[in-house]
Formats: sequence, C-alpha cells, structure tokens
Amino acid sequence: MESNLANKEKKIWLSSPHLGQNEQTYVQEALDGNWVAPLGSNITDFEQGLQNYIKENKYVVALNSGTAAIHLALIMAGVGVGDEVLCQSFTFSASANPIVYLGAKPVFVDSEKDTWNMCPMLLEEAIKERILNGVKPKAIIAVHLYGMPYKAQQISIIGKKYNIPIIEDSAEALGSKVDEKYCGTFGLYGIFSFNGNKIITTSGGGTLIVNSEKEKEKAIYLATQAKDQAPHFQHSQIGYNYRMSNVLAGIGKGQLEVLEDRVKTRRRIFDRYFEELKNLDFKFLEEPKGFKSNRWLTTIQTPSFQTREKIRKALEIKNIESRPLWKPMHLQPVFKNCKAYISGVSENLFEKGLCLPSSSNLTEKDLGRIIEVLKKF
Repeated sequence: MESNLANKEKKIWLSSPHLGQNEQTYVQEALDGNWVAPLGSNITDFEQGLQNYIKENKYVVALNSGTAAIHLALIMAGVGVGDEVLCQSFTFSASANPIVYLGAKPVFVDSEKDTWNMCPMLLEEAIKERILNGVKPKAIIAVHLYGMPYKAQQISIIGKKYNIPIIEDSAEALGSKVDEKYCGTFGLYGIFSFNGNKIITTSGGGTLIVNSEKEKEKAIYLATQAKDQAPHFQHSQIGYNYRMSNVLAGIGKGQLEVLEDRVKTRRRIFDRYFEELKNLDFKFLEEPKGFKSNRWLTTIQTPSFQTREKIRKALEIKNIESRPLWKPMHLQPVFKNCKAYISGVSENLFEKGLCLPSSSNLTEKDLGRIIEVLKKF
C-alpha cells in the first residue's frame, strides 16, 4: 500500500537534463537552414565556445560521444594491437572499452582515498612492474570521478617521468578545477561527455580536447570516415562515423551559456546535503586544497553494504532514484582476466557508497523529500 501511494509522487531522477533559454532557438536555426548534418555554424560555435571556456590554448573536436573521444585519443596516442594501457579501475566501463576496441590490453589501477581516483603510488608501481615484464604501457587513462579531480600534478609528473601520455577522462568533470586550471586540460588529450545525465548535455555527445590545429584536423579526419582529399571516395586508413551533428551542437551551444549556473547549483545541492547530514553516520567526499569539484553527483559512504541497500530501497519506495557507486573494472566479468593493481579502496567504496539525486533542476521540495528519507538512517 505504501509503495503504491509513494509511486504517485513525482519521480526524482539521479541526474536529469536541464535546458536553458536558447537551445531550441539554435536547433531551429539549424533546421531552418537545412544544416542537419555533422557540419554547420552550431558545431563551429560550440567548439569555439568550449575552447574559450577551458582556455589553455586547447582545441575542441565535437563528437557523438565521450566514448568516441577516448577511442580517437588512444588512436592518436599510437595505441595498437597488443599494447598495454593503464586505466583507472574505479570508473564507468566506457573509460576502458575503447582500449579493447583497438586490440590493446587494459591494466587497471586502484584508487586513493582523498579523491577516489587513480592512486599515483599504485600507478608508478604498475609502470615499474610492466617495464620489468618487458611491456612499457603505451598510455594512461585517468578519470575525474563524479566531478572530483584526480591528483593531476602527481600523475602528470609520473607520466612525464616515464614518457607515457595521459588521456584525461573528464566525462563527469566539466567545470571542475585544480589550482584554477580546468579539468580536461592536464593530459596530452582530454575528453568531455555530454550524455543526457551530465552537467550539460547535447542529448548524446562528447568532445576531444587536443593541443594544436593540426591535431584537430587529424581528429576530424578520423571522425568523418578518414576520407582522403580526392574527387572520389578514397581511404588510406580506417575511419569512424564519430562527428557530432549540427542539430545536437545547437543544444550544446545553448547549454554552454548556462554551464556556470549549473556548476553553482550542483555545488549548492552538495552543500545542502552536507549541512543536513554531516552529523549522521555518512561520509562525504570533500575537496582537497586547491581542488574544485563541479559536484556532478553528490555521493556518500554508508557504514555497510546492508545500510546502503536499505537506504537505496527506501528511496526507491519513495520514487527517488539513487545508485551504488561504480563497480570497479577489475571486478567486471568482461575484464576478469586483465592485470590489476589493487589496494581495496574502490571495492570498499563500491560496497558502501551511494550516489544521491543531484539534478540542477531539483526543487527545495525535492531535496526535502530525499533528506527526510536519509535522516531516518
């Protein structure tokens, strides 16, 4: 009976899209001008707008997903069949899947407790052991999880020390910073995701961040089926259908205009959760000095797996979506035979951690409903 009554309440999503004022205008302009292919002014404006936002003299390539961006980054870093790529274990599978697309081998590295991201000490241990085994890793994929930056300075130093390029998975971290430098600009290549659940969206989409106009041209070439300059269709290497459409770029162009407001709102939601729940038996992921998280998702650690599940199910009964933290890649059946350097941090987080609703369009009433359930525990 309680479940039936609760389901009549408004659904509260974990992280829903939140459109601004001008997305529809830009999309309509694309439709009116018949620019619906992966070419047009919305793409140009979206790429330029993001370049202006992240600064650092970077170049942006608009693609149809963040996964495509990681795939192209690996190709441009020279990863191929049989190579090893060091990858953060505590992440979504899209961070690791493109390694396998190329016939390369993921080697997973566990997290540290300060940011829940790749542990620099374990990373260096993994590099040393792989080199001793005669296989120097070809690249490192480090992830800014839930909007919290990884230890960018330490990992950059390690990458330079061993001359291994870093691919910076910033899918969840647009607007996050370390020492006032934006995530997505620390690695040789960076990526953002604009999936429907991200801090801003293009419905589905992503971007690859590169360091020169020449690299941008190469990425666009690969993302548009690698067509050579010729009056006929000629291909000298394998290409992909990865470019973002001008229609979706119109959504992204409008979303960029509200990005800073979305970051402020998500941070305010985190602050509300923290203030209301800090005296209870939950642990929050707090920012190290110099770090600024966009707080894409507010996450908590509960005392136990049993408590986490009780909370998740209690929220579900009230028609409130929540989700366990990512299941580490080294525990995934598809990667069960991959080498991994494990400390136990990510397994503990997965067992006890929970993502709370963090949409920037949450109302005060929505937050009150969620907090009421959590306070019972």
